[in-house]
Amino acid sequence: MKTLVLVEHDNSSVKDATLAVVTAASKLGEVHLLVAGSGCAGVADEAAKIAGVGKVHLADDAAYEHQLAENVAPLVAGLMADHDAFLAPATTTGKNIAPRVAALLDVMQISDILSVEGEKTFTRPIYAGNAIATVESSDAKLVITVRGTAFDKAAPEGGSGSVEAVSGPGDAGISSFVSAEIAESERPELTSAKIIVSGGRALKDGETFESIITPLADKLGAGIGASRAAVDAGYVPNDYQVGQTGKIVAPEVYIAIGISGAIQHLAGMKDSKTIIAINKDEDAPIFQVADIGLVADLFKAVPELTEKL
Repeated sequence: MKTLVLVEHDNSSVKDATLAVVTAASKLGEVHLLVAGSGCAGVADEAAKIAGVGKVHLADDAAYEHQLAENVAPLVAGLMADHDAFLAPATTTGKNIAPRVAALLDVMQISDILSVEGEKTFTRPIYAGNAIATVESSDAKLVITVRGTAFDKAAPEGGSGSVEAVSGPGDAGISSFVSAEIAESERPELTSAKIIVSGGRALKDGETFESIITPLADKLGAGIGASRAAVDAGYVPNDYQVGQTGKIVAPEVYIAIGISGAIQHLAGMKDSKTIIAINKDEDAPIFQVADIGLVADLFKAVPELTEKL
């Protein structure tokens, strides 16, 4: 089976989300990558070095500079004539492109897979991760999104794939890039951070969130996350949100501060290796998944913890 993996990138380097998808694709068969962008030959060269990659298809065109789904999907659909499966990371970009590819190929998409059980058999979460479904496709072509936290990342070095230039329909003329406001941060990306400190609605306001959570995160070199309630209340921007409608994370250590543990939040972090919860409500659902739980007033406990580190 030949697989085609969408490389997520910023026209200068490959993003981490791609590496887990390569691992998933390698369980299906021969791995080919697609780099669609503008002035992105360097990305293709970097992608060719990923362990297990046989070939990199490079579509270098101004129409693909911002990876607009309306432009990239027809390109992928054309390349699928020579491939059996298309895999994309279950990120904003991947989840935007994959359904359009599935529609163009007239097949059912298999979303957010957790494991590869066979050539056309996979597991995926349902009911916010409370149940795991095993699904089997009967389609001739597969379109799949991959939950990055469920697969080990492929080694970024050690491969020797060839790079082949390809072309597609170009600009579909139905969407255009207007602008992007990208938050700059010295902190690790939430989806790749080894330690995450998350705050909930109990932190009262943005200033309190900053004064309690940030010093602890600084001491630990951690990424900062938040529950949906904290984001909706305006304490922090929505790119901090962890959960079913936010980012799915699985760090080595996840510290949940003032987070009750709504099912929507648990769906985004319960695969973390070690979960530490601090909450004054001993009946909070977060304690059911926590490895270490502290029933305490966060306004006293967290500054004390920060001071002792």
